[in-house]
Amino acid sequence: MDPSSSQDIVAILATAGGVAIASAFGFFAVRRARANRQRQIDAADEPRADLSGPRRTVELDEPGHGGEPQDESRPNGVAAPRSEKGRDAQILPFPAARPVARPDALGPGLAKTRAGWVSRLGQLFSGKKQVDPALLEELEKVLLTADIGVRTSQKLLSELRESLSRKELGDSEAAFKFLRRRCREILSLDARPLDLGAAKPFVLLVIGVNGSGKTTTIGKLAAQLRGQGKTVLLAAGDTFRAAATEQLQVWGGRVGVEVVRGKEGGDPSSVIFEAVKRAKTEGIDVVIADTAGRLHTKADLMEELQKVRRVIAKAEPGAPHETFLVIDSTSGQNAIAQAQIFTQAMAVSGIVLTKLDGTAKGGVILGIADQLGIPVRYVGVGEKVEDLRAFDADEFVSALFDGASPASAA
Repeated sequence: MDPSSSQDIVAILATAGGVAIASAFGFFAVRRARANRQRQIDAADEPRADLSGPRRTVELDEPGHGGEPQDESRPNGVAAPRSEKGRDAQILPFPAARPVARPDALGPGLAKTRAGWVSRLGQLFSGKKQVDPALLEELEKVLLTADIGVRTSQKLLSELRESLSRKELGDSEAAFKFLRRRCREILSLDARPLDLGAAKPFVLLVIGVNGSGKTTTIGKLAAQLRGQGKTVLLAAGDTFRAAATEQLQVWGGRVGVEVVRGKEGGDPSSVIFEAVKRAKTEGIDVVIADTAGRLHTKADLMEELQKVRRVIAKAEPGAPHETFLVIDSTSGQNAIAQAQIFTQAMAVSGIVLTKLDGTAKGGVILGIADQLGIPVRYVGVGEKVEDLRAFDADEFVSALFDGASPASAA
């Protein structure tokens, strides 16, 4: 045999042997890694989703973006919608929630606002026998720096001047009480009480820009409802931001509710459709649906939200039963602008104002209620679950104004 041919054969055999050895090594390494992971799961007793139940396919008729599910009732269980790439929505079970503690007084959460513009109001009126033009000018500055907004500030000043001209207000103490009363009246909108038992499932759609506290609000609200004995299902409809889905999963684990999620970048409508259908089948009381807060353009976001609303109505006629807009109170006048944009595209039924404990300019709540005419349903005044408080105008105004009158400021 030619020596060169012998060398080639030896080289080929050596290469083949090396590949075989590497393959064997890789096979045993993978097996060992899987075994280690299984031992970790067994030791930690991690909950794993059971996706073995019956499923049916939801047909989507809108091309290019997953489309809108049709009404396709079948007898064998809940629909399993497909994302754009065909993966099923995943249902993530979590352990039972712990009971929510009773909330403390509202006052501590409003300390910064009370010590800010409300305290300045009391100081402005203290020691004054009359309400003169100079005082009204200072009053306007205080109201504007409180982020109440130009329109609402001018409205309050105009009403105050009219009352003074009719001699209905005799002194500065009476003027201060007038402002307090008008604030309470602005916040006491004639709105029907929130009734989460009006439908089953009751579908609550939550919208708002990223960073407003939307996902955290959903988690806190779910915890409170669980504490009231209601069954809750969360829908991770913000599929465009992986952190939103992960954050909702964490909250689900904390409060003991399940989360329906889809593939990142998939169709949000399909995820929420699945959650509503599943809630109907299993008799769940409340579905809370998260939504995207930012797409490439404002028009894209509003179109996506409108589509979500249409799809929910196909899953459950009459739903969503409430649509909450979550607003960050620390964003000041921008909060009012955000609210106006969202309410032009969506039928917003309630406002949730978050992070009131973090600002001295909480007057934005007055501007929103006055200019939009939408009731404030909840306010966030802290980090704890119980710091998401159902809004009561009398309680709120008392917590804000008590101790800030001209007499106490003197």
